[in-house]
Amino acid sequence: MKKRKENNRTMEWYRRRIARVIEIGSMDDWPSRCYDFLLTGLIVLNLTVSVLVTFDEINAVCGALLEGLEGFTVACFAADFALRLFTARYIYGAETETRGVVDYVFSFNGVVDLLSFLPYYLPVFFPAGAVAFRMFRVVRIFRLFRITAYYDSLNAIAEVVVGKKQQLLSSVFILMVLMLGSSLCMYSVEHEAQPDVFRNAFSGVWWSVSTLLTVGYGDIYPITTLGRALATVITFLGVLMVAIPTGILSAGFVEQYDRIQSSVTVAREQDVHFVKLHLGANDPWVGRRVMDLMLPRGLLLIAVHRDGEVLVPRGDMTLLDGDLIVLGAEPLRDKTVIGLKEVVLLEKSPWNGRLVRDLDISRQTILVMVRRGDAIIIPRGTTRLQAGDKVLLHTKQTLPDSALHSI
Repeated sequence: MKKRKENNRTMEWYRRRIARVIEIGSMDDWPSRCYDFLLTGLIVLNLTVSVLVTFDEINAVCGALLEGLEGFTVACFAADFALRLFTARYIYGAETETRGVVDYVFSFNGVVDLLSFLPYYLPVFFPAGAVAFRMFRVVRIFRLFRITAYYDSLNAIAEVVVGKKQQLLSSVFILMVLMLGSSLCMYSVEHEAQPDVFRNAFSGVWWSVSTLLTVGYGDIYPITTLGRALATVITFLGVLMVAIPTGILSAGFVEQYDRIQSSVTVAREQDVHFVKLHLGANDPWVGRRVMDLMLPRGLLLIAVHRDGEVLVPRGDMTLLDGDLIVLGAEPLRDKTVIGLKEVVLLEKSPWNGRLVRDLDISRQTILVMVRRGDAIIIPRGTTRLQAGDKVLLHTKQTLPDSALHSI
């Protein structure tokens, strides 16, 4: 039974380690960084092969090589998908295996990862749908979005787009309304002059799209004087509509830059006090997600040390037994002076072996905490102090260093 528990613990350690390797790694974790570069190279190689096979000249000379490279990269994508399924619980901080797998499979990255290799193998089982399955291979290009997570500059673009999605959707909605309105107007003006071109209200949609978003393709154009005048106005409106999302994204980049600069400035000008805590099996936070901790306002969970790695806590991260968590809080700016002193008891200390209630200390001095090894003890009157204990004292009077050394 004991050996089985040790094997399970070893397997869990390997799964956590694999999860850290296949996820975006820190600069100090070389296996994780190498995996990031390897996956990025495979994505670029696969897309390069997908482009080269469209050239008949290249395909005639290097067709076998390109096919082999495609099969190799797709197999790597399948292995990456399997590893992410195997470690989904730790990647997404889920409480159960099933929940972690479901969160990954139905996420955007999970769907893209699945479609990156599945259409390649489906024709083996369903030969009749080979052409349709080949069309799904275009989804592999979405794996390039993984590269945005590896580079801060690309990640900043994604953050700006996500942060401004409401404004962008609003501009797209206005553009759609303008396209429909311009199509109806052009149909009303040009239908009698060009009944074969503007046959119904939706016949002008292609013209409105090419006019509002480009300079027009020339296949559909107005021939009446009123239609050309209306087209001129719509063209100017199209230029203005294209400028709206451009302005939104530009403002988003400026806000992102100001946010980064302000965070750096605050980090330099304001001090933050940090506290580290070891979580044990009986601690109430073990097994709970970060979002469910109900931390008081002003107290932040900064980092989680787990198996020698520093993790940035997310809301869905589940805290585990043995985690070392780092809490941050704003320093006290009150005028009240709170004197805290930490004393390490030596063998010759007069407090060594004595009960707290028998200590000869001032009424203005309180024993706040006793740290003994990795354990933290809230002192009571019956608590017996030992050599090596770290005693935290709160005092309203100034204790000279000589007095502290004598303890």
